[in-house]
Amino acid sequence: MTKTSSTPNTSNASPASGGRPGLGLRLDVRNLSLLGVLLALVIVGGFTRPEQFLSTSNLQLVLTQASVIGVVTVGMTFVITSGGIDLSVGAILALASVWATTVATQEYGFAGILFTAVAVGLACGLVNGLLIAYGGMVPFIATLAMLASARGLALQITEGKTQIVTVQSVLDLGVPDSYVLGIPPLVLVFAAVTVIGWLVLNRTTFGRRTVAVGGNAEAARLAGIDVRRQRLYLYLLSGLCCGIAAFLLIILAGSGQNTNGNLYELDAIAAAIIGGTLLTGGRGTIVGSVLGVLVFTTITNIFALNNLQSDVQQIAKGAIIVAAVLIQRRTLRGGES
Repeated sequence: MTKTSSTPNTSNASPASGGRPGLGLRLDVRNLSLLGVLLALVIVGGFTRPEQFLSTSNLQLVLTQASVIGVVTVGMTFVITSGGIDLSVGAILALASVWATTVATQEYGFAGILFTAVAVGLACGLVNGLLIAYGGMVPFIATLAMLASARGLALQITEGKTQIVTVQSVLDLGVPDSYVLGIPPLVLVFAAVTVIGWLVLNRTTFGRRTVAVGGNAEAARLAGIDVRRQRLYLYLLSGLCCGIAAFLLIILAGSGQNTNGNLYELDAIAAAIIGGTLLTGGRGTIVGSVLGVLVFTTITNIFALNNLQSDVQQIAKGAIIVAAVLIQRRTLRGGES
């Protein structure tokens, strides 16, 4: 007699899909849909402002602007996949950028600015992680407190003034002469962070633990996962991404300001959601999040080229977010049936 196994076949389910058969296919369809939206936006931009929008310099600008929020979004995707939220990413970026551009810090040159930006991001992420994982605080409250504190400290450091970067080796990374085969260094960093993020989420034990914690924290704990330590690591990762993004913004703007990263938390969350990351946790996609960033950045660029008011732009972004959430709910219902 031939024995049949009762173990369900999940070979078609990706690690980041929470192990649900067929969900990986739906995520691919979502990514293809986002690519379609992005292509439609490119067509609109090319039709309304062909000379400006399709120029090499403008496409480089779009990718460069997407790089800063894109790196933040990669970290946010991990946090949301685990069932958490981080409202402090924009404020952490601002604090890291101003701390890294003080006169005292700039005396240490390129390495000093980079180290300070990353160290401040990690320190803030550590505080968030400790409060949430070991302090028992709700992520919304803990990161909201960090948002207020980091913004306040950034304002105190700058005294409301813009801190100009004088380290030439940092400024040189933002000029066309530093481009590699026409690609700005910031875009290369964004691409590297994206690839590493995808590999970690989809091909490592850390990624599988992240999905497990977001899907069912208690079941993950019973399976032997240290849920608190995992959450601590995730907020450290988010802080690291904020530190890297702060350095990229310093290169892009050539300065540090306490207003840097304003509303970045909302943009990062929105990009992750429309990309297919489940807001309640248990499912995440780095590729989808990056496509979401590119969609929003392209929308902003098209509106700017056509001299349209920012309020209309915000309405368009809001409509896209609502549509994405409704599609997400239908996808979940389809997976349960």
